[in-house]
Parts: sequence; C-alpha cells; structure tokens
Amino acid sequence: MKAKTGASPAVKTASNGKGSGDLLLSIKDLKVWFELRRFGFGHAGYVRAVDGVTFDLRQREAIAIVGESGCGKSSLMKTILGINVPTEGSITFEGKDINLYDKGDLQWYRSQVGYVQQDPFGSLAPFMNIQRILEEPLIIHGVKDAAERLRRVRKVMEEVKLTPQDELLPKFPHQISGGQQQRVVIARAMILEPKLIVADEPVSMLDASVRVEILKLLRGLQESHNLAVIYITHDLSTVRYFSERIFVMYAGQLVEKAPMDKLLKNPRHPYTRALLAATSDPDAANADHYKDVPPGEPPSLVNPPRACRFHPRCPEFMGGLCNVQDPPEFIPEPDYHTLCWLYDPNLDATLTSIKR
Repeated sequence: MKAKTGASPAVKTASNGKGSGDLLLSIKDLKVWFELRRFGFGHAGYVRAVDGVTFDLRQREAIAIVGESGCGKSSLMKTILGINVPTEGSITFEGKDINLYDKGDLQWYRSQVGYVQQDPFGSLAPFMNIQRILEEPLIIHGVKDAAERLRRVRKVMEEVKLTPQDELLPKFPHQISGGQQQRVVIARAMILEPKLIVADEPVSMLDASVRVEILKLLRGLQESHNLAVIYITHDLSTVRYFSERIFVMYAGQLVEKAPMDKLLKNPRHPYTRALLAATSDPDAANADHYKDVPPGEPPSLVNPPRACRFHPRCPEFMGGLCNVQDPPEFIPEPDYHTLCWLYDPNLDATLTSIKR
C-alpha cells in the first residue's frame, strides 16, 4: 500500500537489542561502486566510492563523518538521500530498506530527510524569491492551501532567524548575504518537519565569523525538533560544536567510529591522528615549524591499496600484515571501533606467525 504524504509506510521497527526502538537509520555493509567504461562500451573497472560501510543512527543523535576530499563522504551522503543506488548492502529507515520503497514511500522518505547543501548560493534557484523557494517543497508534497504554506514559511523563517520576514520574502538569493542564504537552505530542509537532516559541509563556504553561529543554529534546531543529524565535513575543528559521535572515513571505508570526546582526546587510528595534527589552531608557534602530516596522496578508488588502505602512508606500517590482510574492526575500549592492526589483542602472536 502506498503511503500518503506525511504518513510513514506501514513497517515494523527493528528490534535487535537494547534501545533498538530509537533506531532511525541503519546501514549494513554498504557498497557503492560506479562502473567505468572504455569508449562507452568496454568495462574498465569500478570506482569504489563506498566500500563496506556499516553504522546505526538513533533518533535525536548527531554524528559527524569526516575525511579528506575524495574519500567517499559525498557518495555515502547521496546514497542515504536515495540519489545513488547501492551496489551491495542495505539502508533501512525506521526498519524498512529504502530500496524496497515504491514511488509513494520514496516521496514520503524524502520528506523525512532534509538536505543542507554545501554551497548556499549554488543550491538556491536564482529566478525564485525566498517565499517561492521555501514554498516549493510544500507544493511538491501536496500542501495546496496557500495560506497554510505561508504560515509554515513564516514559522520556519522565525526558527532560523530570518527576520523581518516581510522584508526578506520577496527578495532573491543574490540580494541577501551568504549567511542568510545558508539560513534559507536550512529553512528549506526544515520546512517539511523531517526526522533526519543531512548537512554537507554546511559552513565551508561561509566567513569564519558566521560558521559557529550556523553550527549553533543547527544544534538548536536538532534539540528543539528532536532531529537526527548527519554532519559531513573535512574539518575536525568544527565537530566538537555539534556531534556526539565521529566517524572517520578513508578511501571509501569508515576506519574509526567513536564518541566525540574520546576520539578528540585519544585518537587510535594513525589516519585520525594525522587529521587532528593537520587541524588549524590559534597558536603563534605554528609559524615556526611544519606540522607532521603523512606523506603521499589519498589512494585511487579505482585501484585502492591491498589490505589496509592507509598502509602506504602510515608511519606505523607493519610489513607482511598491514599490506597483506584486511584489518577487522577492533574495539580497544567500549564504544570505540577502529580498523587498525595495532589494536589486535593477539598482535604479538600474529607478528610472530608472519616472521615464521
């Protein structure tokens, strides 16, 4: 049976353990590979943009996915939004695989997932004024009453501090500041009252003076509306303002998953430590020395390194192990997951067997 706009598909909520009733989004062994073709016909390989990602997101939880450009963050985001089709694995929302949705269910799902784009000016139609931009999702999802649409537009503008409304409603995107444009993008993502917000580097195009303000706005909206949030960024310096858990992505895989405070205080994976070392901080001593960052470039996702994908750049590389065997997910402490052989509890025995 197709779901009506605003109504959840008739599905059973997953019940697989403690607190599972709060489970909103579940991703299991997700792979998104894009086929490459030679001259338009011959197969030339795959771009392994997402390669075995697994995590759960609960209601009212904020997580951050961090990593270098080209690591697969955007491909993962687009797959969660229903734009990319998974090659393998599953994405379930409130207990049902989104790949099993029919047209009506998919429209409902997209009303439940708001999207905050990276470039506010590029994501706003230049030929629409602010009122029309914010009304458009309501029109698409069947809100026919013009007075009701305007009421909801004014309400969301008040929430994101786009005031005075009467002055801003007739303006076009080029007539307002960058910070105001991003508030319009956030308002558009919130207008359908979603359960999940996906924010793709929402402050990277903004002046430093307004970045924390926008992050605090998103945090306030999350708390007041009981939202789950996926915050995608390459900048670890901003995640402390927003996230409860941090997932570190490298070459299509999540190499570290941990609570925010644990990861920032004591990162385990060598790549995470390298990311933190490269983070800018207001210290005059930075002018006197170069930061220690790993050599080389991120690997090609067409032909990624064998076994641990970070091993060609890793300062703690162990020959015969890191370049031969895929590291499983180790748990060095509760709630802390990392793909690194350094945390194998039987590491000495493993290395001894290799030397033999």
